[in-house]
Amino acid sequence: MKQLFSLFAGLFLLCGNAFSSEETPDALVKRVTDEVLTIVRADKDIQGGSTKKAIELVEAKVLPHFNFTRMTALAVGKDWNKANPEQKKRLAEEFRTLLVRTYSNALTAYKNQTVVYKPLKMQPGETDVLVRTEIRQPGQQPVLLDYGLEKQDSAWKVYDVVVAGISLVTNYRETFAQEVRAGGIDGLIASIAAKNKQIAEKAEKKS
Repeated sequence: MKQLFSLFAGLFLLCGNAFSSEETPDALVKRVTDEVLTIVRADKDIQGGSTKKAIELVEAKVLPHFNFTRMTALAVGKDWNKANPEQKKRLAEEFRTLLVRTYSNALTAYKNQTVVYKPLKMQPGETDVLVRTEIRQPGQQPVLLDYGLEKQDSAWKVYDVVVAGISLVTNYRETFAQEVRAGGIDGLIASIAAKNKQIAEKAEKKS
């Protein structure tokens, strides 16, 4: 399952243009996914495994369209309420870095997958929706890839990615809970930071 997250979570990468507040979340997902995959297909450095180039793309195009505070709160679960404001800030920063590196690694692994978009089930005035897609690759079973989006002011923000029915952010919950039990909130922060350092060191060795 971790391989699925690593491979497919990065396929939904949002472009940094300003979008109309009237654009539906499924139209947003389709348009920007197609745009970003076009960039990836044309970028020889990313296809060649350049993590640095992939991170630059993620930093520039993805981050403004994700609600990392809510994503972190979902991942930490009930222990989120144990954290003070500064700890919450640090947790969100470290978790953001972890997800950025996961998405960047997925970009460098992109080959010839295609995305099929499912009809959106959305009621008028609804501000929290699930956009459903399917990832297809020759010779393999399709993988369901869904996105939880919420509307903040006039913009839709991603707060979860669901692969084959399993939430990306809540998939971390038990591991994070164990870290909190062992070392408190500060222990969890240190653990995520150490993981980020480990991933960064591996990326440097590859480059």
